[in-house]
Amino acid sequence: MPKIKFIRENKVVEVDPGTNLRRAALDSGVNVYPGIHQFPLAHCPGWGSCATCRVLIKKGVENISRPGWKETLRMLLGPLTIFFRIGHEKDLRLSCQTTVNGDVEVETLPEPNWHGERFWG
Repeated sequence: MPKIKFIRENKVVEVDPGTNLRRAALDSGVNVYPGIHQFPLAHCPGWGSCATCRVLIKKGVENISRPGWKETLRMLLGPLTIFFRIGHEKDLRLSCQTTVNGDVEVETLPEPNWHGERFWG
């Protein structure tokens, strides 16, 4: 069975293959929402439309589902998501749109990259 390691929380969760990452995190007490978005009325319930459940996949990118069209559009067209994607184009994902098929290491609540080295070049 796949294992999800939440790095910030120092927690390892064993899940069934095909488990939704957001659901696994919330079920195990791991917060994927920053600030006010922690309240149910301040985020979408896993539809991929608010982009507040962003996570960085630190290891095991090959063990998660590929981004769908809705997630890709949301990450490209979101007003602030561009600052989270800089330098993390392949490993920044929406947890609500990601299914786990093997072992992964996840960083929840990633920081934006306001002035990263790849920002201007």
